Amino acid sequence: MEITTARLKLVPMTEQHWQLFYNLHTDLEVTSLCFDPPSIEEIQAKFQARLNHWTKDVSSWLCLVVINKANNLPVGITGFLYEDDIAQVGYLFLPQYYGNQYATESLNALLKWAISEHSIHQFKAVVTEGNAASERVLVKCGFKLINIVPEAFEINGKNYSDFVYQYNSSP
Repeated sequence: MEITTARLKLVPMTEQHWQLFYNLHTDLEVTSLCFDPPSIEEIQAKFQARLNHWTKDVSSWLCLVVINKANNLPVGITGFLYEDDIAQVGYLFLPQYYGNQYATESLNALLKWAISEHSIHQFKAVVTEGNAASERVLVKCGFKLINIVPEAFEINGKNYSDFVYQYNSSP
């Protein structure tokens, strides 16, 4: 399975992507508006759970590595958890690639693939208050803000609101 765009290819995560996954979960620039830095054991457990072969019928994350086709280097990860007919999307990118529109390009490709290949038509995303870049990505991809949950999540001892976004495509 491979999803391609003009600049990117999205491929299932494998054991060879451990360093990328680890870096994304330990870089404070990445995690500061997403979650507290996890322990190595938590990172390993998340990684192993995302290596499973994904099917629409199994409640597990589809995790795809986003690769720059020009140099074949990984720039981040994207994917979704499909439950109760809704795919909750998520993505993390290495800071050196911020501003290149990779998150928007890869999320658009992921949405099109999920709709055309798996007839998934409802998507949601939860963004931590203050993560304006992730909010811009979602809006560019057609998501609408549907709810703000005050003080829903704590990161580094500070409470943040969750911004809940939704995208529906016509079946």
